[in-house]
Amino acid sequence: MIEEHVVIETPEGDMSTFIVRPQHGDSLPTILFLMDAPGKREELHDMARRIAATGYYVMLPNLYYRDVPSFTVHREDPVSARYMAQLMANLSNSMVARDASALLDYAAKDFAANENLVGVTGYCMSGPFALWVAAEYPDKVKATASIHGVRLAIDTEDSPHKRAEDIEAEVLVMAAEFDDWVDRPHFDRLVTALDDANTNYNAEWIDGVHHGFVFPQRAKYDQVASERHWELLHSLFDRNLKSDS
Repeated sequence: MIEEHVVIETPEGDMSTFIVRPQHGDSLPTILFLMDAPGKREELHDMARRIAATGYYVMLPNLYYRDVPSFTVHREDPVSARYMAQLMANLSNSMVARDASALLDYAAKDFAANENLVGVTGYCMSGPFALWVAAEYPDKVKATASIHGVRLAIDTEDSPHKRAEDIEAEVLVMAAEFDDWVDRPHFDRLVTALDDANTNYNAEWIDGVHHGFVFPQRAKYDQVASERHWELLHSLFDRNLKSDS
């Protein structure tokens, strides 16, 4: 595997990004791995490696770069947790869409990447970003996933469910039964929007698990549900990104 820590210049600042890909191969499908609120960290680097190992060019950016060059929450520290909430609140769907454009521009200059064959995966705070990016770049994004994503179907103009008709990608949504940010009516509202737009999607409500079930270092980690996520994510990407590569 080839790993790089690069800085991508954007009009809004310098975005540190972890890139990982197999040692051999060029024009690999590009995966935008959008971090959860605790920050870009080694736990996410390991997840990116797991995706890349199956034949992808994976880009994991620090989405907080406008405010801070790097950040990882210290959960035992209330000050750190409050700062995380502030950083998260400073982001918007449109901001991350601009970041995605910068990432794809960078990928376009690398022989190893195919910037026109793109998958996106977003976790927790980035679940809505993943859907929004797919809506913004329907000609490039062929597959997108929101895993225990938040703010997916809310009463704001930039709620992702309102962009369902703009999404050409196949969509994967996974939600936890026990989630302070997404209850069943919230989930059902998103599903209804996807149905109404005739979106190609798979939405799973996972009983008995909690928000954050994917992450091995979280207290609410659930191995069975996490591996189910990996099964569905890999098949989503392979089905949509490898048949034309």
